[in-house]
Amino acid sequence: MKAWKRQGRGDRVRYVAVLERPEASVLRGLMGQVEQMLTGRNEAAPEDELAAITGIRTGPSTPPDDPVLARLLPDFASSGEEDAGELSAALRSVNEPELIEAKLDAIATVLATCPAGGGRVELAPSQAEEWLAAVNDVRLALGVALEVTEDMPEQLPADDPRADHLPVYHWLTWLQDSLVSTLMA
Repeated sequence: MKAWKRQGRGDRVRYVAVLERPEASVLRGLMGQVEQMLTGRNEAAPEDELAAITGIRTGPSTPPDDPVLARLLPDFASSGEEDAGELSAALRSVNEPELIEAKLDAIATVLATCPAGGGRVELAPSQAEEWLAAVNDVRLALGVALEVTEDMPEQLPADDPRADHLPVYHWLTWLQDSLVSTLMA
């Protein structure tokens, strides 16, 4: 894949890239995995009679146990605040369903615009922003799964079980940076 490029002007601006078949396959696969995790979390939300009456959805009041989901769905109040636990639980219950929906919508945009066999990707500005959000989520999820830290070397020893996956993390970082740079240009 070459860096994203901006084409057109005004209402006709598009962001364009060409993905190779393996890149598209990896990206679509990772998007699918994050989509499954978020959908599972959404479906695990408790039944709420008041939500059924008012139409206001609520979600779980407790953070996810899975560290990847916990990174994608962080607490809604800082731990330094008084009564942070109760506040975070209330905010999570009210806001998490919308957050998950936004993340799933962004993933759906990527899956709809990323050719399964690779090829040209052409995005409207709003789609580019959704790509950016979804790629960021996938990158964060993979970073947690690989236990990426700031002091981690660019390459891991061949016997490290994460060695084959770290280049994918670096590629996602580059993909995200390329899209951000193009959007800001």
